[in-house]
Amino acid sequence: MKPVPSYRQIWEIAYPIILSLIAQNVVNVTDTAFLGRLGEIPLGAAAIGGLFYVALFMLGFGFATGVQILTGRYNGRDQLHRIGEVVMQGFFTLLLFALTLILVYHVAGTSIINITVKSENIRQATTEFLRFRIWGLLPAFLNVNFRAFYVGITRTRVLSLSSFLMAGLNVILDYALIFGHFGLPAMGISGAAIASVISESASALFFIAYTRYKCNFQNYALKFPFKLRWKVFRTTIDLSVWVMLQNFVSLAGWLVFFMMVEKTGELNLAASNVIRSLYLVMMIPIWGFATSVNTLVSNSMGAYGPKYVTKIIGKVAVLSTILLAIVSLLMLLFPVPMLRIYTPDPEIIKAARPVMYLISGVLPLFSISIMLFNGVTGTANTRISMLIEFSAIVIYLWAAYCLAIVWEKSLTIIWSVEYLYFIVLGGLSLIYLRSGHWKKIKI
Repeated sequence: MKPVPSYRQIWEIAYPIILSLIAQNVVNVTDTAFLGRLGEIPLGAAAIGGLFYVALFMLGFGFATGVQILTGRYNGRDQLHRIGEVVMQGFFTLLLFALTLILVYHVAGTSIINITVKSENIRQATTEFLRFRIWGLLPAFLNVNFRAFYVGITRTRVLSLSSFLMAGLNVILDYALIFGHFGLPAMGISGAAIASVISESASALFFIAYTRYKCNFQNYALKFPFKLRWKVFRTTIDLSVWVMLQNFVSLAGWLVFFMMVEKTGELNLAASNVIRSLYLVMMIPIWGFATSVNTLVSNSMGAYGPKYVTKIIGKVAVLSTILLAIVSLLMLLFPVPMLRIYTPDPEIIKAARPVMYLISGVLPLFSISIMLFNGVTGTANTRISMLIEFSAIVIYLWAAYCLAIVWEKSLTIIWSVEYLYFIVLGGLSLIYLRSGHWKKIKI
């Protein structure tokens, strides 16, 4: 690959990631759309339970980001034999970590939900959802490590295949288990959780089979059983621990935001869950390009050093922002048809529509900020990226608390804190990249 990839090369790396994220978000869309037919309580509980699960999932995703950075750096240096050590120890660590989180949830999770959720109905439904959903951490952590490997070596097309398998299976199982079709019991919100776990497990099995038969084990030194090498583990942890904390803080921040919204009423929470689901779909191109910027920066620093990093970030940001401007226009032109995908309830649609207009304006700003932020992560200074994320989240939650709890503003005004968050995130990332301190980092 050229020192600064062409727009076509960037797109060839990014579009399979975007397709895989589309397929993964079909799971979220399907859950929200089907549960929206059951009423406000399942919809609100799925929002709280889903964010609780994702906050834990992002810890494993953060560790896998460290695996991806190292894989990209070694791939750029053409040190393919070092990749296997990183990836295999990633599997071992993530499986152990998933089991630990499941145990911690069973010990303390219900108590946390009881303390933080105001509505008794939503508390019970959230607990019911997470009783099954928490087991999805095991296959999900396997999947993120496979994803880190394939993104790091820039072979991203396999991500689309695994994700479409997961999404297709989830649609069928959601329909069967939520409403009780094909001779299966109607399990409601529990059915949605079970469907997601089975779908994630199928994706993990696909990755295992694909890697076994399509990947060159010898080139990448993918060996099982493997030897635990403390130096490799420590390097991965040094990179990953800050990304893990960063991701957890980010998702935990959104969870706290939803808990603030929940205290303003069940209708506001249900409307916010619809917006959250739609928002996540609209974010898909951003995350695809953000993952691309991360691995392109890491590969470039491994092959050429720091001199091309800012040019790469700029080119990816241009592509991402153009695509997000188109997405924003669609949201402005067709708000009600998009909202009706998730719920037929006119009251929820009425509450969500003005928030949707607000969110459509934040997407281009989101795109630029996330490209800058992931550029910081790709340089391997993950401690700085954690500090940037933490600063943005603190300001975001302080503003949300004032608007929702202290001043009791409308739902649309509460959601306006998204603008503040991305201004702080992008601004701090730009300041750091322009400082040049990241050029001295060695891994």
